[in-house]
Amino acid sequence: MKIDKDELKKRLTDIQFKVTQEKGTEKPFTGEYNKFYEEGIYDCIVCGRSLFNSGTKFDSGCGWPAFYDVFNTDNVTFTEDNSFGMKRVEVNCKCGSHLGHVFNDGPSNQNNGTRHCINSASLKFKKKE
Repeated sequence: MKIDKDELKKRLTDIQFKVTQEKGTEKPFTGEYNKFYEEGIYDCIVCGRSLFNSGTKFDSGCGWPAFYDVFNTDNVTFTEDNSFGMKRVEVNCKCGSHLGHVFNDGPSNQNNGTRHCINSASLKFKKKE
């Protein structure tokens, strides 16, 4: 899927573009979905792929939406990220959009204790019908 950056600049807000296309990060505790717990699916704001299920969302206190698992492993990729002098694992949508990072400090009883720390700006919520 080829993404037209000019079209995205028109369609996305500044923070959505910065996060998804320039690997930015929204300020903690400011994202729309940080303290949001309705039932449904979180899709990629850029391409619409389903990424996270509300059933795996938990309050980690980190300031960003946190999930202990992805909805569909075919829709995400994980890559090593050594930026800013840190060793992390970046989470991206299959379309290439940056979502956030995954850490090993999530709930120990779920998915090997992973915490997918995801920017609200990269997501669009679809309410369960």
